[in-house]
Amino acid sequence: MIEHTEQVPRIDRRKPPVSRRLIWFLGTAAVVALVLFTASFFIDERLRRITENNLNRDLKGYSATLPGLHIRLLDLTLTLSGLTIRQQAHPDPAIAHFPSIKASIHWREIIFGKIFAEFTLDDPKLHINLQQLQNEATSTVSLKERGWQQAVEDIYPLKINSLKINNASVTYIDQDPKRPLVLSHLNFQASNIRNVHLPDKVYPSTFHIETAIFGNGRGSIDGKANFLGEPIPGIKASIKLEKVPVDYFKPVIARANLSITGGVLDAFGDVEYAPKVKIAHLEELTIHGMKLDYIHSKNTAAAELKRAGSVGKRVKKLGNKPDVLITLDQLNLVECNLGIVNNTAGKKYRIFLADTDFRLSNLSNQLSRGPAKMLLHGTFMGSGATNVTGEFRPESKGPDLNLHIKIDTTQLVLMNDLLRAYGDFDVSGGSFNLVSELRIKDDAISGYFKPFFKDMNVYDRRKDKDKSFSRQAYEMMVGGAAKILENRSRQQVATKATISGSLKDPETSTWQIIGQILKNAFISSILPNFEKK
Repeated sequence: MIEHTEQVPRIDRRKPPVSRRLIWFLGTAAVVALVLFTASFFIDERLRRITENNLNRDLKGYSATLPGLHIRLLDLTLTLSGLTIRQQAHPDPAIAHFPSIKASIHWREIIFGKIFAEFTLDDPKLHINLQQLQNEATSTVSLKERGWQQAVEDIYPLKINSLKINNASVTYIDQDPKRPLVLSHLNFQASNIRNVHLPDKVYPSTFHIETAIFGNGRGSIDGKANFLGEPIPGIKASIKLEKVPVDYFKPVIARANLSITGGVLDAFGDVEYAPKVKIAHLEELTIHGMKLDYIHSKNTAAAELKRAGSVGKRVKKLGNKPDVLITLDQLNLVECNLGIVNNTAGKKYRIFLADTDFRLSNLSNQLSRGPAKMLLHGTFMGSGATNVTGEFRPESKGPDLNLHIKIDTTQLVLMNDLLRAYGDFDVSGGSFNLVSELRIKDDAISGYFKPFFKDMNVYDRRKDKDKSFSRQAYEMMVGGAAKILENRSRQQVATKATISGSLKDPETSTWQIIGQILKNAFISSILPNFEKK
């Protein structure tokens, strides 16, 4: 007989399946995350107030408002919303507005045993005007004492190692609010700021900047840096500018008695600036289609003289300075109009070169690099073919240059404003030519100006019939004097002004000297001057 035995089920005392453990772990993590997420909202407002108070405590001369702040406790990411910075002396407009600043731990660097922060700024707007800039320049509080670095640490206590700025705009208003200088769509990125990698390299950090300039222009900077350099950070970068409209600088350069209209600039070069080296190397700078006038008036004469003297001092200070190298390989002005305007009452005129093509090469502050060479072609008063060549050497003891000028067949009627200003007459016909050579070296000047006035017709009965009898008689006398001075074979009036002597002011700049020569020799000595009626 076969007995059947009933098997009692065995109790399985093994561990729960992996799937159950995973569910338990994920559930616990979700609960913790939910708790941290919820807690972050409860501390946001308190942390916002603390951060805003700390910013206002540490910033000197500036105030901050912070409408919104959110911290994500799960990964310690902090987001600031609407941070606005104002200068206390001139609070409107705000100098900076940050719609969004995100700060977090730079997790990638933790594997190197370093804990740093990374910052991302989206759509920031910087805005400064002339009053705010002047206040900053005249402040007795240094930039280092302003508290900006401490303010960044108030936002996030970790040191920044990576920084990204997306779609920023920078606006500067000089004197005319209708003509702001604007950099838009500006993007900036810098990495390894704290020298986590490549600590032994001279420039361990990399950075890149690109921006739109005044609407149509473009600019970019690519370089390396040592942001922790002492006593100053060091950078080495290449710079490129394309299609920058230069007449946007009109309000700024007006303070130097300059007026600019039109013009587009292209340039590229590189720069290195560090505690032991200062190099600015511009490979090429080209301005196309610019009209530029230097404007002189009686009211600004003293300021012009003072400004020229200060420029001369700065040039001499940089000349052959051993730790500074400034070079310009090629400067080009293409199809430009360059003029001098005299706004003095009773002597108003404008003399100019039209269709100017100007080339200046090998300009440097170091004598060892040889002379700079100049070549200019244009038309004097839009009429007379003009050619100028010259050589300039870096100034050591004083200006050092050679200059050759030739102007051919300028229509005299185009110079009537100048003739009225300094000769008290005008002409109805004739032409003007000029040949000149100048040499300046060792604080001494030598050379000559030789002008030719051909077929000069001063008095015209039909043109001058409405003038007073004394005026007609005077112009007849001037015309008669010109006829007496004419070279019979060539029917031209030729004079020669010899220039020689020493430069009395050792601080006078090269361009100031050239300007004075043109004024004194060309206007006062060369033009027929019949002021003593």
